[in-house]
Amino acid sequence: MNATPPIVVPILATPFGVVPLPEAGALNSALAALFAARMAADASPQANPLCYSSRDDLFEWPEEPLRLLAAAIFRGVYSVVESVNEFSGAQLREFKLEARAWFSIVKPDGCLPAISYPNTGWCAIYCVAAPAASSTRADSGVLRLYESRFGTMFHDPTLSAMRMPYKPNHCSWRPVPGQLAVFPASLTHEIALLRSAGELMLVTVRIRFAAPGQQGIPRW
Repeated sequence: MNATPPIVVPILATPFGVVPLPEAGALNSALAALFAARMAADASPQANPLCYSSRDDLFEWPEEPLRLLAAAIFRGVYSVVESVNEFSGAQLREFKLEARAWFSIVKPDGCLPAISYPNTGWCAIYCVAAPAASSTRADSGVLRLYESRFGTMFHDPTLSAMRMPYKPNHCSWRPVPGQLAVFPASLTHEIALLRSAGELMLVTVRIRFAAPGQQGIPRW
């Protein structure tokens, strides 16, 4: 008698999207020059001398490259959200999109500490520039997303050796110029220590959607 095979399905899955932006070739050099100039002109003290972060009003600046970048990032976010959502593309575009954005420049031996974002639906991280990969540290400058589902659970060997998408493990993505990463903003994430020569330049965007007539969304 043949045993009936079990039915096993993934639950509590977490989406992580990577979107290449076609506009990157024309935008990245202009963005890099703009960000470097803004950083040089900013006299405000920085808590970390190895990592500069601007204020989160980046998409309110008047420069044309930033308007083009914002539009491209929003299109990328819409494409990821639509691919995992029960709402149609037309329905999603009836929602009000709200965003706060800033740029960061990570210098050698710098990092961005682990964080998650309250009152936010999605996080998008766009790579403007990145140094060559380190020959000695595979995790140099990666975006690391932390697994938290099994934090208080007993682990026997079979739980540790599960295949993807069930494997309990932190996940990493190496920023590539011109690529946009999109994931739920509740995920704790960081930019690991940069162990390469050169700077890593990123744009981070907090995004949330408000349905027509929806009330009670906290102010940022």
